[in-house]
Order: sequence, then structure tokens, then C-alpha cells
Amino acid sequence: MAAAKSVAAQRRTTLKAMLEHALRREIGFGQTPVVDAAFETNQYGFPVLKKLGRPGVTSEQVYQLLDDEGT
Repeated sequence: MAAAKSVAAQRRTTLKAMLEHALRREIGFGQTPVVDAAFETNQYGFPVLKKLGRPGVTSEQVYQLLDDEGT
């Protein structure tokens, strides 16, 4: 628990939010995640940026992903 609290503090979030995120991810494990068209799922089930020859990730995309995750 101490390690989890430390990580939560480093991420500037609460332990409750971190646990909720972990549970959502675990419960949804095995389901295909819904991802933006700029992303694809790799062989491990993680979303990764597609190589589309366009500029990198924008701040707006990062903030949107954070909002979607509830952090």
C-alpha cells in the first residue's frame, strides 16, 4: 500500500483513482479497447500511435486521453 500511495502521489492523483483505473483495466482485460483513428492496438493489447506521416501527439490529444481516463 505504501508503494501504491507513493506512485499515486508522484502521478498527482489519489490512491482511489489509481485503484479504480486498475480495476477498470483488469475487468476490461481481453476486450478490444475502443481507440481513436490515430491509434492502433499492438500485439499486447496496448494502444499505440499509428505511423501516418503526420505530426506527433498534440497537447490537446494528451489532455483528451487524460480526461477519458478520469485522471
